[in-house]
Amino acid sequence: MTVHRPTTAEDLEGLFADAAGRGGRLELRGGGSKAAIGAAREAEIVDLRGFAGVVDYDPPELVLTVRPGTPLAEVERLVADQGQMLAFEPFDHGPLFGQASGAATIGGVVAAGVAGSGRLTAGGARDHLLGFTAVSGRGERFVAGGKVVKNVTGYDLPKLVAGSWGRLAAITELTLKVLPRPRVVRTMAIEGLGAEAAQAAMADAMGGPAEIAAAAHRPPLDGRAAVTLFRVQGFAPSVEARCAALPRLLERHGHTVELPGDEAAPLWASIGRAEALAEAATLWRVALPPSAAPGFVAAFDPLGGRWLLDWAGGLVWLGFDGDPALVRSMAEAAGGHAMLLRGPAELRDRVPMQHPRAAGVMALEARVRRAFDPAGIFETGRFLDHVHAH
Repeated sequence: MTVHRPTTAEDLEGLFADAAGRGGRLELRGGGSKAAIGAAREAEIVDLRGFAGVVDYDPPELVLTVRPGTPLAEVERLVADQGQMLAFEPFDHGPLFGQASGAATIGGVVAAGVAGSGRLTAGGARDHLLGFTAVSGRGERFVAGGKVVKNVTGYDLPKLVAGSWGRLAAITELTLKVLPRPRVVRTMAIEGLGAEAAQAAMADAMGGPAEIAAAAHRPPLDGRAAVTLFRVQGFAPSVEARCAALPRLLERHGHTVELPGDEAAPLWASIGRAEALAEAATLWRVALPPSAAPGFVAAFDPLGGRWLLDWAGGLVWLGFDGDPALVRSMAEAAGGHAMLLRGPAELRDRVPMQHPRAAGVMALEARVRRAFDPAGIFETGRFLDHVHAH
Protein backbone atom coordinates (compact mmCIF):
# COMPACT_ATOMS: atom_id res chain seq x y z
CA MET A 1 0.00 0.00 0.00
CA THR A 2 1.39 3.37 -1.03
CA VAL A 3 1.25 5.98 1.73
CA HIS A 4 1.87 9.66 1.03
CA ARG A 5 2.77 11.95 3.92
CA PRO A 6 2.37 15.54 2.74
CA THR A 7 3.15 18.41 5.09
CA THR A 8 2.26 21.48 2.97
CA ALA A 9 -0.56 22.61 0.71
CA GLU A 10 1.95 22.59 -2.14
CA ASP A 11 2.56 18.90 -1.48
CA LEU A 12 -1.16 18.23 -1.78
CA GLU A 13 -1.51 20.27 -4.96
CA GLY A 14 1.22 18.26 -6.64
CA LEU A 15 -0.06 14.95 -5.30
CA PHE A 16 -3.61 15.55 -6.48
CA ALA A 17 -2.55 16.82 -9.90
CA ASP A 18 -0.37 13.75 -10.37
CA ALA A 19 -3.18 11.38 -9.35
CA ALA A 20 -5.60 13.09 -11.72
CA GLY A 21 -3.14 12.78 -14.57
CA ARG A 22 -2.56 9.05 -14.14
CA GLY A 23 -6.00 7.98 -12.97
CA GLY A 24 -4.88 7.34 -9.40
CA ARG A 25 -7.19 6.94 -6.44
CA LEU A 26 -6.42 8.57 -3.10
CA GLU A 27 -7.95 8.08 0.35
CA LEU A 28 -7.57 11.00 2.73
CA ARG A 29 -6.86 9.73 6.24
CA GLY A 30 -6.03 11.08 9.66
CA GLY A 31 -5.35 8.59 12.42
CA GLY A 32 -7.21 5.76 10.68
CA SER A 33 -9.64 5.17 13.55
CA LYS A 34 -12.53 4.88 11.06
CA ALA A 35 -10.63 3.08 8.28
CA ALA A 36 -12.67 -0.11 8.81
CA ILE A 37 -15.90 1.69 7.92
CA GLY A 38 -17.06 1.03 4.36
CA ALA A 39 -16.05 -1.44 1.69
CA ALA A 40 -12.55 -2.73 1.03
CA ARG A 41 -10.71 -0.58 -1.49
CA GLU A 42 -7.41 -0.31 -3.25
CA ALA A 43 -6.22 3.25 -2.96
CA GLU A 44 -3.14 5.17 -2.05
CA ILE A 45 -3.34 6.65 1.45
CA VAL A 46 -2.82 10.36 1.98
CA ASP A 47 -1.80 10.59 5.65
CA LEU A 48 -2.75 14.07 6.84
CA ARG A 49 -1.15 13.81 10.27
CA GLY A 50 1.69 15.99 8.98
CA PHE A 51 -0.80 18.86 9.18
CA ALA A 52 -0.80 19.03 12.97
CA GLY A 53 -0.69 21.73 15.61
CA VAL A 54 -2.65 24.68 16.91
CA VAL A 55 -2.63 27.73 14.66
CA ASP A 56 -4.52 30.15 16.89
CA TYR A 57 -6.65 29.87 20.01
CA ASP A 58 -8.55 32.83 21.43
CA PRO A 59 -10.46 31.61 24.50
CA PRO A 60 -12.28 34.93 25.15
CA GLU A 61 -13.62 34.84 21.59
CA LEU A 62 -14.45 31.10 21.80
CA VAL A 63 -12.57 30.39 18.56
CA LEU A 64 -9.92 27.74 17.87
CA THR A 65 -7.97 27.34 14.62
CA VAL A 66 -6.10 24.08 14.30
CA ARG A 67 -4.62 21.81 11.64
CA PRO A 68 -6.61 18.67 10.84
CA GLY A 69 -4.00 16.09 11.82
CA THR A 70 -3.98 17.26 15.44
CA PRO A 71 -5.17 14.43 17.73
CA LEU A 72 -8.70 14.91 19.01
CA ALA A 73 -7.53 14.15 22.55
CA GLU A 74 -4.95 16.94 22.34
CA VAL A 75 -7.58 19.44 21.19
CA GLU A 76 -9.93 18.41 23.97
CA ARG A 77 -7.19 18.80 26.59
CA LEU A 78 -6.28 22.23 25.24
CA VAL A 79 -9.78 23.64 25.47
CA ALA A 80 -10.49 21.89 28.78
CA ASP A 81 -7.50 23.68 30.30
CA GLN A 82 -9.31 26.93 29.48
CA GLY A 83 -12.63 25.73 30.92
CA GLN A 84 -14.04 25.18 27.44
CA MET A 85 -15.21 22.26 25.30
CA LEU A 86 -16.21 21.00 21.89
CA ALA A 87 -19.92 21.07 22.58
CA PHE A 88 -20.84 18.55 19.88
CA GLU A 89 -18.89 15.97 21.91
CA PRO A 90 -16.94 14.16 19.17
CA PHE A 91 -15.44 10.82 20.11
CA ASP A 92 -12.77 8.38 19.02
CA HIS A 93 -14.10 5.44 16.98
CA GLY A 94 -10.96 3.35 17.57
CA PRO A 95 -12.37 1.24 20.44
CA LEU A 96 -15.39 0.32 18.29
CA PHE A 97 -12.94 -1.48 16.01
CA GLY A 98 -10.78 -3.08 18.67
CA GLN A 99 -8.14 -0.34 18.57
CA ALA A 100 -6.74 1.70 21.42
CA SER A 101 -8.16 5.19 21.71
CA GLY A 102 -5.99 8.16 20.83
CA ALA A 103 -5.62 7.86 17.05
CA ALA A 104 -8.62 10.02 16.08
CA THR A 105 -7.79 13.47 14.68
CA ILE A 106 -9.84 16.63 14.78
CA GLY A 107 -9.98 16.70 10.98
CA GLY A 108 -11.21 13.12 10.88
CA VAL A 109 -14.09 13.66 13.28
CA VAL A 110 -15.19 16.81 11.44
CA ALA A 111 -14.92 15.14 8.02
CA ALA A 112 -17.06 12.25 9.29
CA GLY A 113 -19.50 14.51 11.16
CA VAL A 114 -18.91 12.69 14.45
CA ALA A 115 -20.97 13.89 17.41
CA GLY A 116 -21.93 12.48 20.79
CA SER A 117 -24.85 12.89 23.15
CA GLY A 118 -24.43 16.68 23.30
CA ARG A 119 -25.51 16.97 19.68
CA LEU A 120 -29.13 16.84 20.84
CA THR A 121 -29.02 20.47 21.98
CA ALA A 122 -25.61 21.81 20.87
CA GLY A 123 -25.76 20.72 17.23
CA GLY A 124 -23.30 18.67 15.23
CA ALA A 125 -19.80 19.21 13.88
CA ARG A 126 -21.21 21.14 10.92
CA ASP A 127 -22.75 23.67 13.32
CA HIS A 128 -19.39 24.35 14.99
CA LEU A 129 -17.13 24.52 11.94
CA LEU A 130 -16.73 28.22 11.23
CA GLY A 131 -14.29 27.99 8.36
CA PHE A 132 -11.43 26.09 6.77
CA THR A 133 -8.72 26.11 4.16
CA ALA A 134 -8.38 23.14 1.84
CA VAL A 135 -7.05 21.74 -1.40
CA SER A 136 -9.74 20.38 -3.72
CA GLY A 137 -9.50 17.33 -5.93
CA ARG A 138 -8.68 19.79 -8.70
CA GLY A 139 -5.43 20.50 -6.89
CA GLU A 140 -6.58 24.04 -6.09
CA ARG A 141 -6.40 25.79 -2.74
CA PHE A 142 -9.50 27.55 -1.44
CA VAL A 143 -10.81 29.17 1.72
CA ALA A 144 -14.36 28.93 3.08
CA GLY A 145 -16.07 30.58 6.03
CA GLY A 146 -13.96 32.56 8.43
CA LYS A 147 -12.45 32.84 11.88
CA VAL A 148 -15.28 34.66 13.61
CA VAL A 149 -18.61 33.32 14.80
CA LYS A 150 -20.71 35.75 12.75
CA ASN A 151 -19.48 35.22 9.23
CA VAL A 152 -21.96 34.23 6.54
CA THR A 153 -20.94 35.05 3.00
CA GLY A 154 -21.61 33.08 -0.17
CA TYR A 155 -22.06 29.31 -0.08
CA ASP A 156 -21.93 27.66 3.33
CA LEU A 157 -19.12 25.28 2.41
CA PRO A 158 -18.27 24.36 6.03
CA LYS A 159 -21.65 22.62 6.29
CA LEU A 160 -20.94 20.80 3.04
CA VAL A 161 -17.46 19.61 4.00
CA ALA A 162 -18.38 18.50 7.53
CA GLY A 163 -19.64 14.96 7.04
CA SER A 164 -18.29 14.65 3.48
CA TRP A 165 -15.86 11.85 4.49
CA GLY A 166 -12.95 13.37 2.59
CA ARG A 167 -14.58 13.09 -0.82
CA LEU A 168 -14.39 16.77 -1.77
CA ALA A 169 -11.12 18.20 -0.52
CA ALA A 170 -8.25 17.82 1.91
CA ILE A 171 -8.66 20.25 4.78
CA THR A 172 -5.37 21.91 5.75
CA GLU A 173 -6.67 24.15 8.53
CA LEU A 174 -10.02 24.44 10.31
CA THR A 175 -11.61 26.93 12.67
CA LEU A 176 -14.06 25.72 15.31
CA LYS A 177 -16.40 27.47 17.67
CA VAL A 178 -15.82 26.28 21.24
CA LEU A 179 -18.09 26.83 24.21
CA PRO A 180 -17.60 27.27 27.95
CA ARG A 181 -17.62 24.01 29.84
CA PRO A 182 -20.66 23.93 32.15
CA ARG A 183 -19.83 24.70 35.77
CA VAL A 184 -22.07 21.92 37.04
CA VAL A 185 -23.27 18.73 35.32
CA ARG A 186 -25.80 16.45 36.97
CA THR A 187 -27.60 13.36 35.70
CA MET A 188 -31.11 12.45 36.70
CA ALA A 189 -32.47 9.00 35.89
CA ILE A 190 -35.52 6.76 35.90
CA GLU A 191 -34.93 3.02 36.12
CA GLY A 192 -36.94 0.20 34.63
CA LEU A 193 -38.70 1.87 31.72
CA GLY A 194 -39.39 0.10 28.43
CA ALA A 195 -38.56 1.80 25.15
CA GLU A 196 -41.98 3.37 24.65
CA ALA A 197 -42.20 4.73 28.19
CA ALA A 198 -38.60 5.95 28.02
CA GLN A 199 -39.23 7.83 24.79
CA ALA A 200 -42.34 9.43 26.27
CA ALA A 201 -40.37 10.51 29.34
CA MET A 202 -37.56 11.94 27.21
CA ALA A 203 -40.09 13.81 25.07
CA ASP A 204 -41.71 15.32 28.18
CA ALA A 205 -38.31 16.31 29.56
CA MET A 206 -37.20 17.93 26.31
CA GLY A 207 -40.48 19.79 25.97
CA GLY A 208 -40.49 21.04 29.55
CA PRO A 209 -38.75 23.93 31.30
CA ALA A 210 -35.82 21.91 32.69
CA GLU A 211 -33.56 22.68 29.69
CA ILE A 212 -32.22 19.15 29.33
CA ALA A 213 -28.82 19.09 27.61
CA ALA A 214 -28.91 15.38 26.68
CA ALA A 215 -31.31 12.47 27.07
CA ALA A 216 -30.69 8.78 26.43
CA HIS A 217 -31.94 5.31 27.29
CA ARG A 218 -30.10 2.09 27.97
CA PRO A 219 -32.35 -1.01 27.98
CA PRO A 220 -31.63 -4.02 30.20
CA LEU A 221 -28.22 -5.22 29.03
CA ASP A 222 -25.66 -7.52 30.58
CA GLY A 223 -27.75 -8.07 33.68
CA ARG A 224 -28.20 -4.36 34.38
CA ALA A 225 -31.61 -2.73 34.70
CA ALA A 226 -32.94 -0.34 32.08
CA VAL A 227 -32.11 3.29 32.79
CA THR A 228 -33.28 6.53 31.18
CA LEU A 229 -30.85 9.43 31.57
CA PHE A 230 -31.35 13.19 31.63
CA ARG A 231 -28.34 15.50 31.73
CA VAL A 232 -28.79 18.92 33.34
CA GLN A 233 -25.91 21.39 33.16
CA GLY A 234 -25.04 25.04 33.62
CA PHE A 235 -24.52 27.32 36.62
CA ALA A 236 -25.12 25.75 40.03
CA PRO A 237 -28.27 27.65 41.11
CA SER A 238 -29.96 27.01 37.75
CA VAL A 239 -29.01 23.32 37.72
CA GLU A 240 -30.24 22.93 41.29
CA ALA A 241 -33.62 24.44 40.44
CA ARG A 242 -34.06 22.41 37.26
CA CYS A 243 -33.09 19.14 38.93
CA ALA A 244 -35.60 19.88 41.67
CA ALA A 245 -38.34 20.48 39.09
CA LEU A 246 -37.62 17.42 36.93
CA PRO A 247 -39.12 14.74 39.25
CA ARG A 248 -42.42 16.61 39.28
CA LEU A 249 -42.34 16.99 35.51
CA LEU A 250 -41.72 13.27 35.03
CA GLU A 251 -43.69 11.82 37.93
CA ARG A 252 -46.16 10.04 35.64
CA HIS A 253 -43.26 8.04 34.18
CA GLY A 254 -41.66 6.87 37.41
CA HIS A 255 -39.40 7.83 40.28
CA THR A 256 -36.57 10.18 39.24
CA VAL A 257 -33.29 9.99 41.12
CA GLU A 258 -29.91 11.63 40.76
CA LEU A 259 -27.01 9.39 39.78
CA PRO A 260 -23.56 9.85 41.31
CA GLY A 261 -21.10 11.33 38.86
CA ASP A 262 -18.87 8.26 38.85
CA GLU A 263 -21.87 6.15 37.88
CA ALA A 264 -23.34 8.56 35.34
CA ALA A 265 -20.15 9.15 33.34
CA PRO A 266 -19.66 5.53 32.20
CA LEU A 267 -23.36 5.24 31.40
CA TRP A 268 -23.21 8.25 29.10
CA ALA A 269 -20.06 6.84 27.49
CA SER A 270 -21.66 3.43 26.98
CA ILE A 271 -24.50 5.08 25.07
CA GLY A 272 -22.83 8.02 23.31
CA ARG A 273 -20.02 5.80 22.00
CA ALA A 274 -22.03 2.56 21.73
CA GLU A 275 -19.60 0.91 24.14
CA ALA A 276 -22.32 -1.37 25.48
CA LEU A 277 -22.61 -2.95 22.01
CA ALA A 278 -18.92 -3.72 21.62
CA GLU A 279 -19.60 -7.44 21.18
CA ALA A 280 -22.02 -7.02 18.27
CA ALA A 281 -20.35 -8.10 15.02
CA THR A 282 -22.59 -5.79 13.01
CA LEU A 283 -23.35 -2.32 14.31
CA TRP A 284 -25.81 0.13 12.76
CA ARG A 285 -26.24 3.82 13.47
CA VAL A 286 -29.85 4.72 12.77
CA ALA A 287 -31.15 8.31 12.73
CA LEU A 288 -34.91 8.69 12.82
CA PRO A 289 -37.71 10.76 14.40
CA PRO A 290 -37.60 10.14 18.16
CA SER A 291 -41.27 9.12 18.25
CA ALA A 292 -40.49 6.28 15.84
CA ALA A 293 -37.68 4.79 17.94
CA PRO A 294 -39.80 2.49 20.19
CA GLY A 295 -41.50 0.83 17.23
CA PHE A 296 -38.21 0.47 15.39
CA VAL A 297 -36.36 -1.27 18.22
CA ALA A 298 -39.40 -3.42 19.08
CA ALA A 299 -39.10 -5.06 15.66
CA PHE A 300 -35.57 -6.25 16.47
CA ASP A 301 -36.09 -7.44 20.05
CA PRO A 302 -37.46 -10.87 19.05
CA LEU A 303 -34.70 -11.19 16.43
CA GLY A 304 -31.89 -10.86 18.96
CA GLY A 305 -31.10 -7.23 18.24
CA ARG A 306 -29.39 -5.18 20.95
CA TRP A 307 -29.81 -1.45 21.01
CA LEU A 308 -29.30 1.89 22.74
CA LEU A 309 -31.19 5.18 22.35
CA ASP A 310 -29.43 8.55 22.27
CA TRP A 311 -30.53 12.05 21.26
CA ALA A 312 -33.85 11.52 23.12
CA GLY A 313 -34.55 8.61 20.76
CA GLY A 314 -33.40 10.34 17.56
CA LEU A 315 -30.34 8.08 17.34
CA VAL A 316 -30.52 4.30 17.66
CA TRP A 317 -27.38 2.23 17.98
CA LEU A 318 -28.39 -1.24 16.79
CA GLY A 319 -26.32 -4.40 17.08
CA PHE A 320 -27.96 -6.83 14.67
CA ASP A 321 -26.33 -9.56 12.59
CA GLY A 322 -29.43 -10.37 10.56
CA ASP A 323 -30.71 -9.18 7.19
CA PRO A 324 -29.38 -5.69 6.40
CA ALA A 325 -32.34 -5.09 4.08
CA LEU A 326 -34.63 -5.35 7.10
CA VAL A 327 -32.67 -2.66 8.96
CA ARG A 328 -32.74 -0.32 5.98
CA SER A 329 -36.41 -0.88 5.14
CA MET A 330 -37.48 -0.43 8.77
CA ALA A 331 -35.42 2.74 9.04
CA GLU A 332 -37.02 4.12 5.89
CA ALA A 333 -40.51 3.18 7.07
CA ALA A 334 -39.80 5.10 10.28
CA GLY A 335 -38.74 8.18 8.31
CA GLY A 336 -35.02 7.72 8.96
CA HIS A 337 -31.84 6.22 7.58
CA ALA A 338 -29.30 3.62 8.70
CA MET A 339 -25.51 3.71 8.45
CA LEU A 340 -23.58 0.44 8.47
CA LEU A 341 -20.86 1.38 10.91
CA ARG A 342 -19.26 -1.99 11.62
CA GLY A 343 -19.60 -5.42 10.09
CA PRO A 344 -17.83 -8.40 8.51
CA ALA A 345 -15.84 -7.62 5.37
CA GLU A 346 -18.21 -9.69 3.22
CA LEU A 347 -21.14 -7.57 4.38
CA ARG A 348 -19.37 -4.25 3.93
CA ASP A 349 -18.30 -5.20 0.42
CA ARG A 350 -21.90 -5.62 -0.76
CA VAL A 351 -23.94 -3.28 1.47
CA PRO A 352 -23.21 0.45 1.19
CA MET A 353 -22.07 2.10 4.40
CA GLN A 354 -24.38 5.05 3.80
CA HIS A 355 -28.12 4.64 3.43
CA PRO A 356 -29.01 4.68 -0.29
CA ARG A 357 -30.72 7.90 -1.25
CA ALA A 358 -33.26 8.57 -3.99
CA ALA A 359 -31.78 8.51 -7.49
CA GLY A 360 -32.15 12.28 -7.90
CA VAL A 361 -30.36 12.96 -4.63
CA MET A 362 -27.56 10.56 -5.51
CA ALA A 363 -27.15 12.29 -8.87
CA LEU A 364 -26.99 15.69 -7.21
CA GLU A 365 -24.38 14.47 -4.73
CA ALA A 366 -22.32 13.09 -7.62
CA ARG A 367 -22.46 16.46 -9.41
CA VAL A 368 -21.25 18.23 -6.27
CA ARG A 369 -18.37 15.79 -5.93
CA ARG A 370 -17.41 16.25 -9.57
CA ALA A 371 -17.32 20.01 -9.07
CA PHE A 372 -14.63 19.58 -6.41
CA ASP A 373 -13.02 16.44 -7.83
CA PRO A 374 -13.59 16.19 -11.61
CA ALA A 375 -11.06 13.39 -12.12
CA GLY A 376 -12.60 11.30 -9.32
CA ILE A 377 -9.31 10.88 -7.46
CA PHE A 378 -11.22 10.48 -4.17
CA GLU A 379 -13.61 7.84 -5.60
CA THR A 380 -12.02 4.79 -4.02
CA GLY A 381 -15.08 2.50 -4.01
CA ARG A 382 -15.38 2.73 -0.25
CA PHE A 383 -18.97 3.96 -0.38
CA LEU A 384 -20.36 1.62 -3.05
CA ASP A 385 -22.26 4.47 -4.66
CA HIS A 386 -22.95 2.28 -7.67
CA VAL A 387 -24.88 -0.17 -5.45
CA HIS A 388 -28.51 0.91 -5.13
CA ALA A 389 -29.91 -2.24 -3.54
CA HIS A 390 -30.53 -2.26 0.16
